[in-house]
Amino acid sequence: METRLELDVLIYPDEVRVVTPEDLREWELETASQVSIPTVRLFVALYPYNPAAMSPNPDTAAEELPFVPGQIIKVFGDKDPDGFYHGESGGLSGYVPSNMVAEIPVDDEYLKHVLMQQGFLPVDHADMSLTPDLSDTGSVHEDVIIRRMVALFDYDPWENSPNMDSEAELGFRSGDIIYVLGDMDEDGFYYGDLHGRRGLVPSNFLQPLPWK
Repeated sequence: METRLELDVLIYPDEVRVVTPEDLREWELETASQVSIPTVRLFVALYPYNPAAMSPNPDTAAEELPFVPGQIIKVFGDKDPDGFYHGESGGLSGYVPSNMVAEIPVDDEYLKHVLMQQGFLPVDHADMSLTPDLSDTGSVHEDVIIRRMVALFDYDPWENSPNMDSEAELGFRSGDIIYVLGDMDEDGFYYGDLHGRRGLVPSNFLQPLPWK
């Protein structure tokens, strides 16, 4: 009975040799490094979007993703020349208009998983007006830049603060719209306004929002 032995070989200009396990590992690593893996990012919907009624591309509206304010969307790669991302949410996938969403700056994979399981940030559009209620204007210098941000997570200064003087900080809930006054301090805190209450707010709990 004839026995056949099959071997992988490497052919070079001046030699032929049998492939070793080390050769296979190097080949697998090199191949893996050449495979383009789309970057996965999380976005939150700022406004409701019904492609059938709102899409600028009626012919391809069926390929777009509908969503409601606060819905978390997983986005793959960069936006296309038409200003659309490709994303998925709630078991559906499709194109997402970039001007209707904002990125959630989360790199930690566990936090990404938690947010996707949560599915929503309760963005209250009643609070998303153009002009904040900063009635105490005397305490705000005219040169101070005001930024509009959404809270990504709940924050209780008494429980979460790394500082001893937590009474100077502002508590808030996920989805609250906070108007930030000025730049971030050296400890990573902004000075913010929430419904007339003011205090220090941790920058890593917030995501900038565009003005409407």
